[in-house]
Amino acid sequence: MHSLAAKSLEVSPKPARIEKGTDAFRRTNWALFLGGFISFSLLYCVQPLMPVLSQAFAVSATQSSLPLSIATLTLAIGLLLTGPLSDALGRKPLMLVALFSAALLTLLTPLAPSWESLLMMRALLGLALSGLVAVAMSYLSEEVEPRHLGLAMGLYISGNSLGGMSGRLLGGLLAEVLPWQGVLAVLGGLALLMACLFYKWLPASQHFQARPLSFANLNQGLRLHLSDKGLPWLFLEAFLLMGGFATLFNYMGYRLLAPPYELSLSWIGLLSVVFLSGTYSATQAGALADRLGRSRVFWPTILLMLMGLVLTLCEALPLILAGMLLFTFGFFAAHSLASSWVGSRVQQARGQAASLYLFSYYLGSSVAGTLGGLFWQYGHWWGVGGFIGSLLVLALLVALYLMRLPAPSAS
Repeated sequence: MHSLAAKSLEVSPKPARIEKGTDAFRRTNWALFLGGFISFSLLYCVQPLMPVLSQAFAVSATQSSLPLSIATLTLAIGLLLTGPLSDALGRKPLMLVALFSAALLTLLTPLAPSWESLLMMRALLGLALSGLVAVAMSYLSEEVEPRHLGLAMGLYISGNSLGGMSGRLLGGLLAEVLPWQGVLAVLGGLALLMACLFYKWLPASQHFQARPLSFANLNQGLRLHLSDKGLPWLFLEAFLLMGGFATLFNYMGYRLLAPPYELSLSWIGLLSVVFLSGTYSATQAGALADRLGRSRVFWPTILLMLMGLVLTLCEALPLILAGMLLFTFGFFAAHSLASSWVGSRVQQARGQAASLYLFSYYLGSSVAGTLGGLFWQYGHWWGVGGFIGSLLVLALLVALYLMRLPAPSAS
């Protein structure tokens, strides 16, 4: 009798996961929404500043793209490190270090005395941001009740899309009244404020289980994820979908600057407003998947991207814009579903799995987004459209294969 009482005292009940409708659910979603918003605002805010930076540092137009491309590159590389690091050190601490470091680096960048030092600051920014981008999905997968994971992941992805849009828009608008140093100072200060709110609102992990950081564990986690029947295909989906998305937005500007459209750069910059459709679709697709199942909702989102792509092949400008809107709507819905699908399949080394997914995602942006330039050079928009279409058809076939996979057993 005495021993039974002692045993009952030793066994503590497992904390419940975060349920929809609770205060913890609202605080978690607001915090990670802000985290995604900060990350992608700081990443993309330099895009509209490229002509200004080119003039300020006397560099070519090609070189002026380096502040963005080098940050994206170091972000992709950092994802391979920060995911496993979070498996050892914890989710919230690493995300906090990432956000505060990114805000401080942005505040310090205006003090860069040379082009090379500016690029170094942006490279460090990419590494810092990887600490949130790689870990947020793992945190949600561990802490949120699985029935509501799709909705929570969708809200986080919507913060990403809104942050990417806002970074471009704010960077361009502020550049009309401030020098580039002032633009980065304002955005860095805003990011610091949001990082403080993130610290206040995000609940501490309750279901995190530390996994010692070692080469053996990294190798074991890699073999575990690559031997899964679904995860490698989801990594491929990340590459294909982001590759198509990056290619469309990389080269649409070239098309719309040329006759017969001859839009101004400011109007082309405003096209990022279509990202708002992704803010809505990511959340709605996640909620719909929670009710119907991801496999049933995933492949139609890729069909929406294909339909949008077809519309961009038309000559009428309103149809092109409608196609971009539909394409973006489908992309962020698909990305939200694939992200939560990775989390639902993984029971161990979640941070490493999220890192592999996002590494594939940004690799698609880099490789396919650059390769699309060859299709533009030789086939103009029909060449680019054919390239994107081939990526999406392959993504659709993979999605149909994923429908046949059984759900993983819960641990």
